[in-house]
Amino acid sequence: MLKIKTLRDVYEPAEDSFLLAKHAKKLNGRILEVGCGCGIVSLECAFSNPKNIVEGVDINRKAVALAKENAKENNIKNARFYYSNLFSKVKGKFDWIVFNPPYLPTAKEEKIRGKINLAFDGGRSGLEIIEKFARGAVRHLKKNGGLLVIASSLAAEGNGIEEAVRMLNKNGFKVDVIEEQSFFFERIALLRAMRS
Repeated sequence: MLKIKTLRDVYEPAEDSFLLAKHAKKLNGRILEVGCGCGIVSLECAFSNPKNIVEGVDINRKAVALAKENAKENNIKNARFYYSNLFSKVKGKFDWIVFNPPYLPTAKEEKIRGKINLAFDGGRSGLEIIEKFARGAVRHLKKNGGLLVIASSLAAEGNGIEEAVRMLNKNGFKVDVIEEQSFFFERIALLRAMRS
């Protein structure tokens, strides 16, 4: 079992993180996690298969430092973490890219102060970051590569999961819902998107 430290200014793992980690740790190959936060998903991928080569990136430099600390704490050597705004600093191609995006619909007056806002703020519709991610992911996937992406019903006025599937389809992916979880205020889904 991994020991994971958290910080107030870094997204704390929640149901969406655990759902992504549950399935991501079954992946093999070269894996990229976009928006790694404290590193829990990347570290599960690295820990469950020491042959995996895992990279985790985040726009929040405190998250990157915390993920590195968590890797060291768990003696994980096959994961590295660095700063990147989505794919801005990412090089090469991956077998899998995983992402728990910020998906809350956020008006200007609803933004949270500080870097932690980036972990929640999905723009006015809640899908702005997923849309940018879908466009950029294609350039960083190997020929038979795939994505694991969290989507929420909170985005797109209650149609966030369906709209996320549509965006991924539009960018050349065949999408399946792997697992869905319902809570009193939202549904979250894990989407598997394969290059078609």
